[in-house]
Amino acid sequence: MGIWIAIAVALFVLGSMLALKPNGIDQRLDALRMSARRLGLNPKLIACPDWIRGRDEELGRGMMGQYGLVLDNIQLPSLRYQVIDGHFRVLDSDDKSQKTAFLLDNVPVDLPPTIAPFAKALYIKANSIVIFWEDVNYVRPKTNPNYQKAQIEPDLLALKSRLEALATQLQQSLK
Repeated sequence: MGIWIAIAVALFVLGSMLALKPNGIDQRLDALRMSARRLGLNPKLIACPDWIRGRDEELGRGMMGQYGLVLDNIQLPSLRYQVIDGHFRVLDSDDKSQKTAFLLDNVPVDLPPTIAPFAKALYIKANSIVIFWEDVNYVRPKTNPNYQKAQIEPDLLALKSRLEALATQLQQSLK
């Protein structure tokens, strides 16, 4: 009887230890976000803003990855764009009455093919530019079967350079 109790306790302790270990998707997501932080992108997991189509294509539903880039010596207007059919489209809002709102309207997303399908929106304000995307789908085998850990850094560098290019394009258009 004592052996069975010892086995049960050992299995209970082993099960508790295994439950603490993150699953593979969480480990991949952690590697993605740590790489982004190292490259100067500021990743955050936030509740989907009410102006972005999140889970099940409903406005403001689910969680969303927000990767922001702070740019020194640059001033940008406050603008919001949704990604529709692979292009940034200006939102129906007060910004639409301003000429600056249309500066990036209908501009192609032009991100790496592993990131582009998951991009949802772009937010520009003051000296920062932020892209909202479903980063968990980037690391999930079901939605990205070609995931490779070695590809994270080149993809994030391409994302960063695209955000910088959009900010530069916007700043030059304002001159």
